[in-house]
Formats: sequence, structure tokens, C-alpha cells
Amino acid sequence: MAQDEKKLVIGSRESLLAVRQSEIVLDYLRKNFPQMQFELVTMKTTGDKILHKRLDEIGGKGLFVRELDQALRDRRTDLSVHSLKDLPAEIPEDLPVIGFSGREDPRDVLVLPEDVSDISQMDFSKPIGTSSRRRILQAQELFPQARFESVRGNVLTRLRKLDEGQYSAVILAAAGLRRLGLENRISKVFSTEEMIPSAGQGILALQGRKGMDYSCLDGFVSAQSAIAAAAERGFVSSLGGGCTSPIAAHAEFGGSGDPGGFGTDVNSSGCGADTFSPMTLRGFYYDEETCRIYRRKITVRAETPLEGRSAGRELAAAILAEAKSRKNG
Repeated sequence: MAQDEKKLVIGSRESLLAVRQSEIVLDYLRKNFPQMQFELVTMKTTGDKILHKRLDEIGGKGLFVRELDQALRDRRTDLSVHSLKDLPAEIPEDLPVIGFSGREDPRDVLVLPEDVSDISQMDFSKPIGTSSRRRILQAQELFPQARFESVRGNVLTRLRKLDEGQYSAVILAAAGLRRLGLENRISKVFSTEEMIPSAGQGILALQGRKGMDYSCLDGFVSAQSAIAAAAERGFVSSLGGGCTSPIAAHAEFGGSGDPGGFGTDVNSSGCGADTFSPMTLRGFYYDEETCRIYRRKITVRAETPLEGRSAGRELAAAILAEAKSRKNG
């Protein structure tokens, strides 16, 4: 939407975290375009309503965007704010992704009950709560003595179930806890080598209507996040993975693996020093046929989303070649 137009309506899931994420975008717009009006419209999606089953049993993460997509098409909203990791692999042509936020901390974390102060005190007679097979497969290597059970619901619901004693711990995304101001609940941060995050984790995706002018967001969207998103999603799509498949990918720039650059959640569209520094892309793939985990990484220079996507495909091809070689061997 051009900055001289008067109003922009943002659509969001109604959870506290989804609203907070939309407010990050709203805060930027209100600060930079005080002459405009902005409205937030929240709605409960199909994925929010069905909480007694795993996502792969009810149709995948696309259930979190169906109602938001329809609101855009009906012109009840002008922009949707999504967690990129919840966005389906296939994006409708009439509802393009128009940009990505700067990345919050993309790592997964372990959260203990409020009355447990140290990971050494974990009660492994109770399960670790997570509904993600990606997390379970990687956490089993870190906690071979643990068992795992599904836990659905928003972040606060999961924490309540944990504190009520249903689980020994839960695994969550650091980004969600930090955006909610709950970073004090983090008991252990998994490095991106210990647990490769879901593709897009920590990034917000802004989705709009084809043909609409969204230049008011030029200063918010991140060039680096666009490259990382293309690389990570390119890896997943090349392996044929739907949103519920145990596949993961994570891109870091600069080669240090230092999370210090995360946590901004804003900008910048500019090409800063880190934007085009070497990108290390890590990939995780679970072969359902052989029940074997594959991990690989590559370091490349990727200066555009197209080059990022190419890197994702290259890494996927290397893993598929290794899997084929092991099967034939």
C-alpha cells in the first residue's frame, strides 16, 4: 500500500504470540507513517481449533493460514503476518509473500517446570512435550533416556500444562518466548548444530494481495532473511517435504554460528556487511524408509534469494545422493 493511502488492515491469528508478532509490524508502520490508520483483525484458524491431534494427522500447517488467506481475498484485510515456519511450501499466486522480517533467535530451547531449577533434576518418568517429529528425532539423540508426547496449544497453554506436572519439560522456539517476554523460562538453548531448527524459524512472513502496493514496508523487510528463507525452504521443497515432514534447514551468515546477531525482529532492507557474507546452510533429513537421519552443511556465497534457493537445492541433492549410496551399498 502506498504511504499516501489512509488505512491498512492486518490479519492475524488470535493467539497472544501471533498478535505480538503482528504488533511488531504495526509498531514500525505507526512510527514511520503517522498519517495512516492501521487496524488489527484477529481470527481463529482451523489449526487453532483442532488441538487433540498432531498436525500431520489433520492436514498440516496450511490449516493455520486458510482463514487468513480468505480474509485477504475477501478484502477484509490487506496484509497477513505469519510465522514463516507455519507457512505452507506452496504460496498462492494471488497472495504473494511480499517480504520477511529480521530474524529473532531461531534456536529451539528446553523449558523446565517452574519448580525445577536445573536440567540435572529432570524427572524422566514424565515425557518431554513436543508435537514436532523434527524435534523428537534430534532430542532423542540428546536425551536417549527420555520419552516424548505430543503437546498442542499456544505457548502459554503449553507452559501451563508443563507447570501442572504433565511433562518433565517442553521444547519450544526461543523466538516465541522472547517475543512474549518469557525468555526467563528458557532452561537450555540448543545450538543449531545440536538441533537444526525448522525452516524459517524466527522469521515473520508478510503476505499480501497481488497487485497491491506495499512500499510502506520497504524499510521493514530484510534482504538477509529473504535469502535465508529461500535457502531453507528450497532445501525442504527439494526433498519433497510437506510442512509436517521431519526435515529441517537453517542458514547462518558470517560463518561464526554466533546468535548475537539475532533478536532484532526488524529491518533492514539495506545491504549491510553481514547481508552478503558467507552463508552456512545446515540440513536435516529423516529417511522414512530406512529410519536413518542425515545431516550435512555447506558454506556458500548467496547474495540473492535465487542464489539462496540454489544453495538449498544443492544441499538437498547432496543428502539424497548420500541416502541413495547407502541404500545401494
